[in-house]
Amino acid sequence: MTSKPVSFNGFRIAWRITKLNFRAQLEYRSEFLMNIAIGAIWQVSVIVFATVLLTRFTGMGGWDSSEVLLIPATRMLAHGIFVLFLGRLHGIGRIIQEGMIDTYLVRPMPVYRQVQLSVFPTNAIGDLTVAVGLMVGALSRSNLDWTAGRISYLVACVLGGMLLEAALFTVVACASLRFPAADYWGRWLEELLGTFGSYPLNVLPRTVSGFLTFGLPLAFVAYFPAAVLTGHANDTGVPYWLAASSPLLGLVAFLGARWLWRWSLGHYTGVNG
Repeated sequence: MTSKPVSFNGFRIAWRITKLNFRAQLEYRSEFLMNIAIGAIWQVSVIVFATVLLTRFTGMGGWDSSEVLLIPATRMLAHGIFVLFLGRLHGIGRIIQEGMIDTYLVRPMPVYRQVQLSVFPTNAIGDLTVAVGLMVGALSRSNLDWTAGRISYLVACVLGGMLLEAALFTVVACASLRFPAADYWGRWLEELLGTFGSYPLNVLPRTVSGFLTFGLPLAFVAYFPAAVLTGHANDTGVPYWLAASSPLLGLVAFLGARWLWRWSLGHYTGVNG
């Protein structure tokens, strides 16, 4: 009988902390605006890619340029939402190395939530601004009939991509609880997502595309969803049902990563072992 009030109180406390963090960021207006600009500038490579694609090429890997544009738009929007809600996982290595995680362990709020509430991600505003602009551009140039079903699937894919990215970084965070230097894996992972997440993977060698599908499931973030939406799912090298289930895979991966996080936290012995 008390689970609902407790859950509501947890949400209310999280909302209050978020508002306080946001107000704290606004105390330094110049830095606030600079962080937003940094978030937008960080995505400049994707903007350049989209510009070159639309002005110099008619397509890529059998995809029309307007279809290819849907891939980086989906990935960037999923990434922007991830940075806004769950992106503090990027700093988990510093939190562990500085011993702050030990403080979080003695507080009544779940550690995972405390990590997310540690600071307001101002740069996410810049990320999302660029991502929304790119998505609007991709949809406006698309020749697809955007029915309610197709729009619903796109929304599900964006949320699934966000959860899948969160799952990958949660796994890195779990490794960091045992090996703090594993935080560098997060930077490597972010580089891979930014490098290979903006175009059809069928243009890559099979070994590479296979690794980005079954080893590091980057393909499920945006490539497979865009392939299903544009009718290229049968050319991805995986069964149609697998490509179409990308949103569900993101949810399952995140739930699995959260279980791994709780298990890893239960076996955490401190930064010095």
